[in-house]
Amino acid sequence: MQGKYPQKPGIDFILKQAFFYWNKTLFFQLIFSIFYFGIFFTVVFFFDGKYGILDQYAEAAKYAKDGVEAYSAQVLKIQANPGFRYFSWAVVGTSIFLYPLNIGFYQIYRKIDLNEKLEMGDLLVGYNGFNFFKYIGYYIFWSFVYLYTFQTIILAVVWVFATIFVAPLMFFTNKRIFEAVSLNLQALKKYFLEILVCVIVAVFFKFMGFMLFFIGGLFTFPFWNAMIYSLYKTIFFEKVKF
Repeated sequence: MQGKYPQKPGIDFILKQAFFYWNKTLFFQLIFSIFYFGIFFTVVFFFDGKYGILDQYAEAAKYAKDGVEAYSAQVLKIQANPGFRYFSWAVVGTSIFLYPLNIGFYQIYRKIDLNEKLEMGDLLVGYNGFNFFKYIGYYIFWSFVYLYTFQTIILAVVWVFATIFVAPLMFFTNKRIFEAVSLNLQALKKYFLEILVCVIVAVFFKFMGFMLFFIGGLFTFPFWNAMIYSLYKTIFFEKVKF
């Protein structure tokens, strides 16, 4: 990132840019979602078939009418079951395996900027060679911190903001994790309002498709990546000819 920042970009510009990238790649958004949810739910239903965790949660929900304590007691019983541990690790492991799929969008958006032809293989660039271990390793680290801070909620949110640019920095500039986090914090300090507003819009739009019309979520779910790239491209000024 350059030592001195130019004039701050407008939030409207960042948002329009994000929606531009998203609109240009609707086919890839759909393929991403089909691939992501197809693998994720296959694993979930397979392990649920072995351990019946979802049915146990449905049964526990019946105790909600008796108060929080009664419901919590039932949840603790579920979590004490060895099957719950295996089920949880399967879900977490699947999420980690699927994370590099997000990296493909950075490749796609950059190729749009460079007027290069898009290919289906671009979506899988995060799985190519060393990239797979690089981003899997990062997401394991990210998930460990996130799960550790999740109980506090606030710290988990702080962690999300503190790492929002780490993946694109690793992808485009080959920064190491802690170098990228340091640059992320610098950008967050300078552009906090812009990042905050864009993150709120991205989260809302990401799940809006599921709330309004379920299948629409297949197109809106990956929108988060377009917003991150738009913010990244605007805030971090690389010497790239677009």
